Amino acid sequence: MNHAIVKIERLSHKYSTSWAIRDINIEIDKNGIVGLLGSNGAGKSTTMNILCGCLNQTEGQVFIGGIDMRKDPEGAKRLIGFLPQNAPLYTDLTVDEYLVYCANLRKMPKPDIRPAVEIAKERCGIAHFSGRLIRNLSGGYRQRVGIAQAIIHRPRLVVLDEPTNGLDPNQIIEVRALIREIAADRAVIFSSHILSEVQVLCKEIKMIDNGRIVFSDTMDAFNNYMEPHSVVTYLDNPPKEEELLSIPGITRTDFLTEKNIRLYFNGDQEITERIIDASVANGWKMREISLDKSSLDEIFAQLSNHNGRTK
Repeated sequence: MNHAIVKIERLSHKYSTSWAIRDINIEIDKNGIVGLLGSNGAGKSTTMNILCGCLNQTEGQVFIGGIDMRKDPEGAKRLIGFLPQNAPLYTDLTVDEYLVYCANLRKMPKPDIRPAVEIAKERCGIAHFSGRLIRNLSGGYRQRVGIAQAIIHRPRLVVLDEPTNGLDPNQIIEVRALIREIAADRAVIFSSHILSEVQVLCKEIKMIDNGRIVFSDTMDAFNNYMEPHSVVTYLDNPPKEEELLSIPGITRTDFLTEKNIRLYFNGDQEITERIIDASVANGWKMREISLDKSSLDEIFAQLSNHNGRTK
């Protein structure tokens, strides 16, 4: 019988008197990257810590490859690689010393450790730093070492909690490419509070808000669901509000400044062309126009009001 790689059922956890997460249900049964998106404090890290066996839940069950995390934590953890938000690096060790230490922690057979260290270093692009002290590595390479320890025992599931946090733009691009490569032959759960990060990397998305899953579907379904509903334009010679409202499809206007205006529309995808045509015809002297992306808070508010759309 083939078990799902991850099955989380009715997971809830309480700190003191308040619930951090409530009735979380997640199932992952194929390789690839699943995004867990939520604002800071939404419950992402709590969910991941329970999933990886670092925290005992108040209620609910976690199965990794069919193994109950509570009944057989060691068996379940053999299938998981975990990179917490703050990578657990020992900076006084060299890269090799640290990875050998991590392989021993995973109880890997002794003959397998050295080949596994070499493979993990190669995959993560850190082989040339084998003898370097971790304290002397840049932030981006430290993160690669953190990812290497998460894959050294060839787990079925890799859990990455905010892995691009604090990296510069070039390092972010490199780590994204590494995560994609790792996800080719295993399941990856990638958490972030940044929508664009999840959109770039993930095929599926789980959105968590106030400790509950508010959206669970493919990235394509999410993008279709969250169509932009306003544009922001800059007009050197702006008209009165009535003229803007006379453009077919425009439902509301919001003058951000005298010349910077947000125009709300009813989902018509040709609206930008219509606004541009009106500007040219009436001499409004448009300088720029862009679709306005919803903020994460606005998206969560919309999703919380449409829980019927979630799975």
